[in-house]
Amino acid sequence: IETLRDEGNSVGGVIRGVIKHVPVGLGEPVFDKLPADLAKAMMSINAVKGFEIGSGFAGVKLPGSQHNDEFYVDERAKVRTKTNNAGGTLGGISNGETIYFRVAIKPVSTIKKPQHTINKNMQKVTLQASGRHDPCVLPRAIPIVDAMSALVIMDHYLRHKAQNL
Repeated sequence: IETLRDEGNSVGGVIRGVIKHVPVGLGEPVFDKLPADLAKAMMSINAVKGFEIGSGFAGVKLPGSQHNDEFYVDERAKVRTKTNNAGGTLGGISNGETIYFRVAIKPVSTIKKPQHTINKNMQKVTLQASGRHDPCVLPRAIPIVDAMSALVIMDHYLRHKAQNL
């Protein structure tokens, strides 16, 4: 990051979100899916350009027989999954396993390197930004991802409690 900053450039990165101890049953099977709401919340954060939950894109390389999360009953008589390829949700609903996801953060657009663009008169110009700009906003985005995750989980938790009085 420091090298890119010194060159007047920027870089993006990936934040891995982990949500533990989520109650079973949060979310809905169609319109208010928990993973869909997490995705929407994450995608609403500035500089976020990608979201995946569970095995995400890597899961397309596996056959269903390897990707499916097999259920079992643990020593406390709790239903669990042997794997967690679904990332803690099944059918849009939390399954009691740890929810995990990844958020892709793009490189900062405002850089000190000269960039070609056009002005309002459609003429080619060269833009070179000045001033202080972060070479990577990923460290600043971590608490935002945490907060957005908490908001989504609490929203679903409160809806679940209201529907199951």
